[in-house]
Amino acid sequence: MNVILNPVGRVHNAEPGPREDYWGSIVSEIRLEEGFQREALKGLGEFSHIEVLFYFHGVSEDSITRGTRHPRGNPSWPEVGIFAQRGKNRPNRIGATICRLLSVEGTRIRVQGLDALDGTPVLDIKPVMQEFLPERGAVRQPQWATALMKDYFA
Repeated sequence: MNVILNPVGRVHNAEPGPREDYWGSIVSEIRLEEGFQREALKGLGEFSHIEVLFYFHGVSEDSITRGTRHPRGNPSWPEVGIFAQRGKNRPNRIGATICRLLSVEGTRIRVQGLDALDGTPVLDIKPVMQEFLPERGAVRQPQWATALMKDYFA
């Protein structure tokens, strides 16, 4: 079965890429595609954060990983399966990030901390609701993931 997705919008910012870290202060604008009305965003401004699903459009088919690899190619980190990391070289090249919602104006959304490059196709936008976040205790992750993310949103 093939799944065909059409972008709902595009990311606009000053980040042409490539970039690995320091996404925390980056402000981006998501502009909805033609055919979407401002009503599609009605009520979104009441949320503090949104989750943006996007397509890693700069990743070529021949760089996709379907097995294991060292995150960021760093041999000091363990080789783990592609589904045990958040790298862009994923089979379907889908990224997902929770970012701070700054404003909604017409068919434009301003966000902070979205780790997507200028021109990135946006597949979906969802409000972040407390009930979808972990509710019991801290999130558990291996040490290499903590090291990798140290400066990611700095």
